[in-house]
Amino acid sequence: MSAVVTLIAAASAVLDEQAVQAARASLTALGADTAKPDWLALDRACDIAEEGLVPEQAEAAVRRALDGLAIDVIAQKPSNRKKRLLVADMESTIIEQEMLDELGDYVGLKDHIAAITARAMNGEIDFKGAVRERVALLKGLNESVVDEVWQRATLMPGARTLVSTMRANGATCVLVSGGFRCFTERVRQWVGFDDDRGNVLEVVDGVMTGAVVEPILDKDSKLEALLAYAGERHVPTVETMAVGDGANDLPMLLAAGLGVAFHAKPTVAAQARARVDHGDLTALLFAQGYRIGEFVEG
Repeated sequence: MSAVVTLIAAASAVLDEQAVQAARASLTALGADTAKPDWLALDRACDIAEEGLVPEQAEAAVRRALDGLAIDVIAQKPSNRKKRLLVADMESTIIEQEMLDELGDYVGLKDHIAAITARAMNGEIDFKGAVRERVALLKGLNESVVDEVWQRATLMPGARTLVSTMRANGATCVLVSGGFRCFTERVRQWVGFDDDRGNVLEVVDGVMTGAVVEPILDKDSKLEALLAYAGERHVPTVETMAVGDGANDLPMLLAAGLGVAFHAKPTVAAQARARVDHGDLTALLFAQGYRIGEFVEG
Protein backbone atom coordinates (compact mmCIF):
# COMPACT_ATOMS: atom_id res chain seq x y z
CA MET A 1 0.00 0.00 0.00
CA SER A 2 1.11 3.61 -0.59
CA ALA A 3 -0.25 5.09 2.63
CA VAL A 4 -2.44 4.63 5.66
CA VAL A 5 -4.88 7.45 6.36
CA THR A 6 -5.99 7.61 9.99
CA LEU A 7 -9.21 9.40 10.89
CA ILE A 8 -9.57 10.43 14.54
CA ALA A 9 -12.65 12.14 15.96
CA ALA A 10 -12.52 14.65 18.78
CA ALA A 11 -13.90 13.46 22.11
CA SER A 12 -17.01 15.57 21.51
CA ALA A 13 -17.58 14.15 18.01
CA VAL A 14 -18.41 10.83 16.38
CA LEU A 15 -16.60 9.26 13.46
CA ASP A 16 -19.55 7.81 11.55
CA GLU A 17 -19.82 5.69 8.44
CA GLN A 18 -20.81 8.70 6.34
CA ALA A 19 -17.57 10.51 7.14
CA VAL A 20 -15.50 7.39 6.49
CA GLN A 21 -17.18 6.83 3.13
CA ALA A 22 -16.64 10.48 2.19
CA ALA A 23 -12.95 10.02 2.97
CA ARG A 24 -12.74 6.89 0.84
CA ALA A 25 -14.59 8.55 -2.03
CA SER A 26 -12.14 11.45 -2.01
CA LEU A 27 -9.28 8.97 -2.44
CA THR A 28 -10.89 6.89 -5.16
CA ALA A 29 -11.77 10.08 -7.05
CA LEU A 30 -8.03 10.63 -7.46
CA GLY A 31 -7.48 7.08 -8.69
CA ALA A 32 -6.50 5.37 -5.45
CA ASP A 33 -7.55 1.86 -4.48
CA THR A 34 -8.79 1.74 -0.89
CA ALA A 35 -9.12 -1.11 1.55
CA LYS A 36 -12.03 -1.71 3.89
CA PRO A 37 -11.79 0.63 6.93
CA ASP A 38 -9.95 -0.89 9.89
CA TRP A 39 -11.58 0.43 13.06
CA LEU A 40 -9.11 1.20 15.86
CA ALA A 41 -11.91 2.41 18.14
CA LEU A 42 -15.58 2.22 17.24
CA ASP A 43 -17.04 5.64 16.36
CA ARG A 44 -13.72 7.27 17.17
CA ALA A 45 -10.78 6.21 14.99
CA CYS A 46 -10.08 4.11 11.92
CA ASP A 47 -7.39 3.42 9.33
CA ILE A 48 -7.99 3.53 5.60
CA ALA A 49 -5.21 1.86 3.62
CA GLU A 50 -4.83 3.15 0.07
CA GLU A 51 -2.68 2.40 -2.96
CA GLY A 52 -1.86 4.95 -5.61
CA LEU A 53 -1.35 8.23 -3.77
CA VAL A 54 1.56 9.49 -1.69
CA PRO A 55 0.65 10.40 1.92
CA GLU A 56 0.58 14.14 1.24
CA GLN A 57 -1.91 13.73 -1.62
CA ALA A 58 -4.10 11.36 0.37
CA GLU A 59 -4.17 13.61 3.44
CA ALA A 60 -5.01 16.74 1.45
CA ALA A 61 -7.88 14.98 -0.34
CA VAL A 62 -9.40 13.63 2.86
CA ARG A 63 -9.05 16.94 4.69
CA ARG A 64 -11.01 18.64 1.93
CA ALA A 65 -13.70 15.98 2.08
CA LEU A 66 -14.09 16.28 5.86
CA ASP A 67 -13.69 20.04 6.11
CA GLY A 68 -15.80 21.44 8.93
CA LEU A 69 -15.91 18.21 10.91
CA ALA A 70 -14.05 17.73 14.21
CA ILE A 71 -11.99 14.91 12.74
CA ASP A 72 -8.20 14.82 12.51
CA VAL A 73 -6.50 13.28 9.50
CA ILE A 74 -2.99 11.83 9.51
CA ALA A 75 -1.58 10.05 6.45
CA GLN A 76 1.75 8.25 6.42
CA LYS A 77 3.62 5.33 4.96
CA PRO A 78 2.53 2.05 6.55
CA SER A 79 5.99 0.94 7.73
CA ASN A 80 7.51 1.86 11.11
CA ARG A 81 4.28 3.28 12.49
CA LYS A 82 4.89 2.31 16.11
CA LYS A 83 7.63 4.59 17.40
CA ARG A 84 10.44 3.71 19.80
CA LEU A 85 11.15 7.26 20.98
CA LEU A 86 8.79 10.09 21.92
CA VAL A 87 10.12 13.62 22.47
CA ALA A 88 7.42 15.92 23.81
CA ASP A 89 7.13 19.62 24.48
CA MET A 90 5.63 20.37 27.90
CA GLU A 91 3.57 23.58 28.02
CA SER A 92 0.32 23.63 26.04
CA THR A 93 1.19 20.08 25.00
CA ILE A 94 1.58 17.75 27.99
CA ILE A 95 0.17 20.29 30.45
CA GLU A 96 -2.48 22.85 29.55
CA GLN A 97 -0.70 25.91 30.95
CA GLU A 98 2.24 28.14 30.06
CA MET A 99 3.88 28.22 33.47
CA LEU A 100 5.89 31.40 32.88
CA ASP A 101 2.61 33.17 32.19
CA GLU A 102 1.28 31.82 35.48
CA LEU A 103 4.35 33.09 37.33
CA GLY A 104 3.67 36.47 35.77
CA ASP A 105 0.39 36.55 37.65
CA TYR A 106 2.39 37.01 40.86
CA VAL A 107 3.88 40.29 39.61
CA GLY A 108 0.63 41.51 38.07
CA LEU A 109 1.90 41.03 34.54
CA LYS A 110 0.27 37.80 33.38
CA ASP A 111 -1.44 39.32 30.32
CA HIS A 112 1.71 41.16 29.29
CA ILE A 113 3.90 38.07 29.64
CA ALA A 114 1.29 35.88 27.92
CA ALA A 115 1.29 38.23 24.93
CA ILE A 116 5.06 37.86 24.59
CA THR A 117 4.72 34.07 24.94
CA ALA A 118 2.13 33.94 22.16
CA ARG A 119 4.34 35.92 19.77
CA ALA A 120 7.37 33.74 20.55
CA MET A 121 5.40 30.51 20.09
CA ASN A 122 4.13 31.70 16.73
CA GLY A 123 7.68 32.51 15.62
CA GLU A 124 7.13 36.26 15.45
CA ILE A 125 9.99 37.14 17.80
CA ASP A 126 13.27 35.52 18.87
CA PHE A 127 12.64 32.77 21.40
CA LYS A 128 15.77 33.32 23.53
CA GLY A 129 15.14 37.04 23.68
CA ALA A 130 11.54 36.40 24.70
CA VAL A 131 12.65 34.09 27.51
CA ARG A 132 15.08 36.68 28.87
CA GLU A 133 12.51 39.50 28.58
CA ARG A 134 9.81 37.60 30.43
CA VAL A 135 12.06 36.22 33.16
CA ALA A 136 13.47 39.70 33.83
CA LEU A 137 9.97 40.75 34.86
CA LEU A 138 10.02 38.12 37.62
CA LYS A 139 12.99 39.66 39.43
CA GLY A 140 12.46 39.69 43.18
CA LEU A 141 9.91 36.87 43.31
CA ASN A 142 10.41 34.39 46.13
CA GLU A 143 11.35 30.91 44.91
CA SER A 144 8.52 29.45 47.02
CA VAL A 145 6.05 30.90 44.51
CA VAL A 146 6.96 28.00 42.22
CA ASP A 147 5.19 25.60 44.60
CA GLU A 148 2.06 27.76 44.55
CA VAL A 149 2.05 28.11 40.77
CA TRP A 150 2.52 24.36 40.36
CA GLN A 151 -0.91 23.84 41.92
CA ARG A 152 -2.41 25.41 38.79
CA ALA A 153 -0.96 22.78 36.43
CA THR A 154 -3.41 20.42 34.75
CA LEU A 155 -2.60 17.59 32.40
CA MET A 156 -3.63 17.65 28.77
CA PRO A 157 -6.22 14.90 28.23
CA GLY A 158 -4.57 11.70 27.08
CA ALA A 159 -1.08 12.64 28.28
CA ARG A 160 -0.62 9.81 30.77
CA THR A 161 -2.22 7.25 28.46
CA LEU A 162 0.10 8.27 25.63
CA VAL A 163 3.24 7.90 27.72
CA SER A 164 2.12 4.79 29.62
CA THR A 165 1.13 2.96 26.44
CA MET A 166 4.31 3.79 24.56
CA ARG A 167 6.54 2.86 27.50
CA ALA A 168 4.62 -0.40 28.00
CA ASN A 169 5.50 -1.21 24.39
CA GLY A 170 9.21 -0.53 24.86
CA ALA A 171 9.45 3.12 23.80
CA THR A 172 11.48 5.79 25.56
CA CYS A 173 9.55 8.97 26.38
CA VAL A 174 11.29 12.24 27.17
CA LEU A 175 10.13 15.77 27.95
CA VAL A 176 12.12 18.58 26.32
CA SER A 177 10.87 22.06 27.14
CA GLY A 178 11.78 25.69 26.64
CA GLY A 179 10.15 26.09 30.04
CA PHE A 180 11.86 25.46 33.35
CA ARG A 181 13.28 22.46 35.17
CA CYS A 182 11.40 23.38 38.34
CA PHE A 183 8.31 22.29 36.39
CA THR A 184 9.65 19.72 33.92
CA GLU A 185 10.95 17.55 36.77
CA ARG A 186 7.50 17.49 38.36
CA VAL A 187 5.71 16.77 35.08
CA ARG A 188 8.18 13.96 34.34
CA GLN A 189 7.31 12.27 37.62
CA TRP A 190 3.58 12.99 37.29
CA VAL A 191 3.21 11.57 33.79
CA GLY A 192 5.95 8.94 33.85
CA PHE A 193 8.49 10.23 31.35
CA ASP A 194 11.93 8.62 31.32
CA ASP A 195 13.81 11.93 31.34
CA ASP A 196 13.35 15.68 31.08
CA ARG A 197 15.25 18.73 29.90
CA GLY A 198 14.45 22.40 30.41
CA ASN A 199 15.82 25.82 31.29
CA VAL A 200 16.86 26.93 34.78
CA LEU A 201 15.69 30.06 36.60
CA GLU A 202 18.56 31.76 38.42
CA VAL A 203 17.82 31.94 42.14
CA VAL A 204 20.03 33.53 44.80
CA ASP A 205 19.17 33.25 48.51
CA GLY A 206 15.71 31.97 47.63
CA VAL A 207 14.87 34.90 45.36
CA MET A 208 14.63 35.00 41.56
CA THR A 209 17.26 37.29 40.07
CA GLY A 210 15.37 37.88 36.82
CA ALA A 211 17.93 35.92 34.85
CA VAL A 212 18.07 32.51 33.17
CA VAL A 213 21.03 30.21 33.61
CA GLU A 214 22.76 30.03 30.23
CA PRO A 215 22.69 28.39 27.77
CA ILE A 216 18.99 28.73 27.02
CA LEU A 217 17.30 25.64 25.61
CA ASP A 218 15.66 26.69 22.33
CA LYS A 219 14.49 25.22 19.02
CA ASP A 220 17.99 24.07 18.11
CA SER A 221 18.38 22.44 21.52
CA LYS A 222 15.14 20.53 21.05
CA LEU A 223 16.32 19.20 17.70
CA GLU A 224 19.67 18.27 19.24
CA ALA A 225 17.86 16.46 22.07
CA LEU A 226 15.78 14.42 19.62
CA LEU A 227 18.88 13.36 17.71
CA ALA A 228 20.90 12.72 20.88
CA TYR A 229 18.26 10.51 22.53
CA ALA A 230 17.80 8.61 19.26
CA GLY A 231 21.54 8.12 18.89
CA GLU A 232 22.06 6.99 22.47
CA ARG A 233 19.28 4.41 22.15
CA HIS A 234 20.15 3.36 18.58
CA VAL A 235 16.70 4.37 17.35
CA PRO A 236 16.52 5.23 13.63
CA THR A 237 14.99 8.66 13.04
CA VAL A 238 12.07 7.08 11.19
CA GLU A 239 11.11 5.36 14.47
CA THR A 240 10.92 8.62 16.44
CA MET A 241 7.93 10.81 17.24
CA ALA A 242 7.90 14.44 18.36
CA VAL A 243 4.96 16.54 19.51
CA GLY A 244 4.63 20.24 20.29
CA ASP A 245 2.68 23.39 19.61
CA GLY A 246 5.15 26.24 19.21
CA ALA A 247 7.66 27.58 16.70
CA ASN A 248 10.51 26.40 18.92
CA ASP A 249 9.22 22.84 18.38
CA LEU A 250 9.20 22.99 14.60
CA PRO A 251 12.77 21.77 13.86
CA MET A 252 12.29 18.62 15.94
CA LEU A 253 8.82 18.08 14.44
CA LEU A 254 10.26 18.23 10.94
CA ALA A 255 13.17 15.91 11.82
CA ALA A 256 11.17 13.19 13.59
CA GLY A 257 9.78 10.15 11.84
CA LEU A 258 6.36 11.51 12.78
CA GLY A 259 6.25 15.10 13.99
CA VAL A 260 2.82 16.15 15.26
CA ALA A 261 1.74 19.76 15.70
CA PHE A 262 -0.71 19.48 18.60
CA HIS A 263 -3.38 22.22 18.76
CA ALA A 264 -0.54 24.29 17.42
CA LYS A 265 0.07 27.92 16.59
CA PRO A 266 -0.92 28.70 12.96
CA THR A 267 2.60 28.93 11.58
CA VAL A 268 3.51 25.59 13.16
CA ALA A 269 0.36 23.78 12.03
CA ALA A 270 0.98 25.03 8.48
CA GLN A 271 4.51 23.61 8.32
CA ALA A 272 4.39 20.41 10.37
CA ARG A 273 4.11 17.07 8.60
CA ALA A 274 1.17 15.97 10.77
CA ARG A 275 -1.21 17.82 13.01
CA VAL A 276 -3.92 17.20 15.60
CA ASP A 277 -6.38 20.06 15.77
CA HIS A 278 -9.36 18.39 17.45
CA GLY A 279 -8.42 15.25 19.38
CA ASP A 280 -6.52 14.74 22.62
CA LEU A 281 -3.07 13.19 22.98
CA THR A 282 -4.38 9.65 22.47
CA ALA A 283 -4.62 10.69 18.80
CA LEU A 284 -0.86 10.06 18.70
CA LEU A 285 -1.51 6.44 19.67
CA PHE A 286 -4.14 5.96 16.97
CA ALA A 287 -1.69 7.51 14.49
CA GLN A 288 0.75 4.74 15.40
CA GLY A 289 -1.88 2.07 14.78
CA TYR A 290 -2.65 1.27 18.42
CA ARG A 291 -6.16 -0.05 19.04
CA ILE A 292 -8.09 1.31 21.99
CA GLY A 293 -7.92 -2.11 23.68
CA GLU A 294 -4.12 -1.75 23.72
CA PHE A 295 -4.17 1.57 25.57
CA VAL A 296 -2.50 1.53 29.00
CA GLU A 297 -3.99 4.00 31.45
CA GLY A 298 -1.42 5.95 33.42
